[in-house]
Amino acid sequence: MALSGPSTLISHNRAVNCLAFSLPKHGNLAVNHQQLHSRINFHSFSDPPYVHQSRNGGKFTPSCLAKTVVSDVEVHNSDFTTDAAADDTWSEFAKNVSGEWDGFGADFTIEGKPIELPESVVPEAYREWEVKVYDWQTQCPTLADPVENTMTYKTIKLLPTVGCEADAATRYSIEEKNIGGVDNEVSAFAYHSSGCYTAIWSVADKNLLELEHCLINPRDRESRVRIIQVFRVGGTKFVLQNVRVFCEQWYGPFRNGDQLGGCAIRDSAFASRAATNASDVGGVWKGSNAVASFDSSGDNCLEELKDNGVMKSIRDGSNLILLPKQLWCSLKDSGGETCGEVGWLYDQGYAITSRSCFSSEGKLKEVSIARETTVLEGV
Repeated sequence: MALSGPSTLISHNRAVNCLAFSLPKHGNLAVNHQQLHSRINFHSFSDPPYVHQSRNGGKFTPSCLAKTVVSDVEVHNSDFTTDAAADDTWSEFAKNVSGEWDGFGADFTIEGKPIELPESVVPEAYREWEVKVYDWQTQCPTLADPVENTMTYKTIKLLPTVGCEADAATRYSIEEKNIGGVDNEVSAFAYHSSGCYTAIWSVADKNLLELEHCLINPRDRESRVRIIQVFRVGGTKFVLQNVRVFCEQWYGPFRNGDQLGGCAIRDSAFASRAATNASDVGGVWKGSNAVASFDSSGDNCLEELKDNGVMKSIRDGSNLILLPKQLWCSLKDSGGETCGEVGWLYDQGYAITSRSCFSSEGKLKEVSIARETTVLEGV
């Protein structure tokens, strides 16, 4: 499996409640290891045990832990048509992107096939029963400074466990990223007040480039996906190596990863699910568009995604990498440009997309995020 950082086993144990379940009686099954981790409680929290606090201040018990659905009106600037002062936009972005984002992550081939976790991390019981494990349970504590235009986040992968085989959730790897300020690591970063962003990370020693697209569900701002297209760069040529996907839910304010959603996670392992139907994605699409332009000098790596009116696109479903969870991505060369695109069909006929275009010299030119709807024939 392709990892962007060293896969160092980090001994970091935290007490959990025991959860036992039977192994399947038939082999060659893909494991849904939402069941693998039990809830972790920390008594230092101000909220009572087993209470989830939503981003709008509401509190829910586990019986009410369904996704908090927010109407289009309630999602700030969700239609990409309102511009504010740059400082206000970053402040709003910081508020919407910060917090504890927990979920599941998986790697996929360029054909959209899930990649199994390394055998070394899969419990022996699963190997004996030929249970295939594709998904990591993950944490992504994120903190953006509303004033300093800086942001940091960690992608934390947890080792899979079998019921009460282990008495702790153990961190397998931690990868930290820094945007802006003296510790900046990002080559380019485009942000929108809704919490959506696009980041470009260079891995110089491996001639790799990671194009990270973060998309917030326009109808549920506590739900997001991060899709990372990993390219090998040879001169000005981009060759897609693999795709990394994280499906995440917001679980509360930033606590630097000290809280794990565990059994309260409002999602499940997804890598072995059916891929998106090409017919649902192909065709003519139209919608509001926000754009950030970058010049070749690279003097300013942070740019705001600003309203750019309405855009229309024609998508050929046969040329896409189709992924589970109603996701897709593509890499296209056209007119001397190379464009990496990802999309999320968050409802039938409704999608949010992210697109980054590079010049013939391999320099980033433009990043855009759009909310699109299908256009009926003849309209």
